[in-house]
Amino acid sequence: MTSFIGKYTSRLDEKGRLVFPAPLKGLLSPDSDTRFVVKKDIFRPCLEMLTFGEWTAQTDAMKARLDFLNPKHARFWSHYTSENYIVRPDDKLGRISIPRELLDYIGATKEVVFSGGVFKIEIWSKEGYEANQITQNEFIAIAESLSQSR
Repeated sequence: MTSFIGKYTSRLDEKGRLVFPAPLKGLLSPDSDTRFVVKKDIFRPCLEMLTFGEWTAQTDAMKARLDFLNPKHARFWSHYTSENYIVRPDDKLGRISIPRELLDYIGATKEVVFSGGVFKIEIWSKEGYEANQITQNEFIAIAESLSQSR
């Protein structure tokens, strides 16, 4: 499994394409599947970019938790799977095309931030990324609460 680390910025071109950061692309093995699934994050105004294998594993785990005879579960599943898109960096420049509706969702107009989250890559508008960072004191408080829960 690939672990994505680091923070990289990319500018939208006139056609709404982004250059997928070379350091992240370089983490993929040469013979690996280069398809990614891009979807909205459930809780924050960013996108999640998962390898196709990771997306399949997460989706299978979610599907196993649902009862499709329960109308709420069926509605959740429909929404959960309705705005997922497959992207693949092109071989020449590594560009990816993300649907405009997803870029609008995160408020991306010029620059985006690709943030490695180990099993996923988060895609933020530059402004959204900066606005959603926690302070060092908040980080320490969360770390302390996690250590106390063990």
